[in-house]
Amino acid sequence: MGEDWLLVEKKERICTVTFNRPEKRNVLAPLMLFQLADLLKSIQEEGEIRCLVLRGAGDKAFTAGYDIAVIPSNMTPEMAAAFKEKNPLHTGLQSIIDFPYPVIAMLNGHAFGAGCDLAMTCDLRIAAENAQMGIPPAKLGLIYQPDGILRMINIVGLANAKEIFFTGRSYAAPKAQEMGMVHYVLPQDQLSSFTYEMAREISENAPLSLKGMKVIFNKIFLSQKLNPKDAEEIEALRLQAFNSEDIKEGQRAFKEKRKPVFKGR
Repeated sequence: MGEDWLLVEKKERICTVTFNRPEKRNVLAPLMLFQLADLLKSIQEEGEIRCLVLRGAGDKAFTAGYDIAVIPSNMTPEMAAAFKEKNPLHTGLQSIIDFPYPVIAMLNGHAFGAGCDLAMTCDLRIAAENAQMGIPPAKLGLIYQPDGILRMINIVGLANAKEIFFTGRSYAAPKAQEMGMVHYVLPQDQLSSFTYEMAREISENAPLSLKGMKVIFNKIFLSQKLNPKDAEEIEALRLQAFNSEDIKEGQRAFKEKRKPVFKGR
């Protein structure tokens, strides 16, 4: 299980990585995220690729998010510390950030929750007209991790980021583009050719320029990190949410495809 969750195709100096769980709308399992980190490290060490394209298998979803079945509840402080030490989502996203060359998210379908955050972690986002995006932790009783919120603020601005996280809405690709979540929106039959034309243009540029500018972007982002006291306060709030009755209700409602009834405890 999981051996073929990531498909790899290399052509010239462009590498495509496909999330291959179409039967589950390409949801991100922990093992899949660790495999992604290992794969990107391997590609980096080979030193041949100048642009990476991420996409989902099929035409329904880029990735529908983190596998909700494995989201822990009743998390103890020790479990939270262990999860933070080797967090699969953080590991997967960080591997995209650390990849030395530009990464394009080709949104051939929906991108929700952690899948949307993964797309936002990429340097560029190109979407099909039928794609939708959103981050719904408020509908599940979760508090989203600060780095993801900061990423969204940097990309779409504070006002749009608040709407996205407070409402938990999903946004059609044209609206997502209007808000700044994606760079281009195209008909499904034009998505691939447009994306790879941009990937080729990027891959033909000077490697040292690409690497240097990505480092600069990352350093600027890192300069906005929370101070230790604020980070500790936020982790306490997230732990409280993980141990709440509301998160269990959110998970049940999601599985039962109904609206949750939250009680604030």
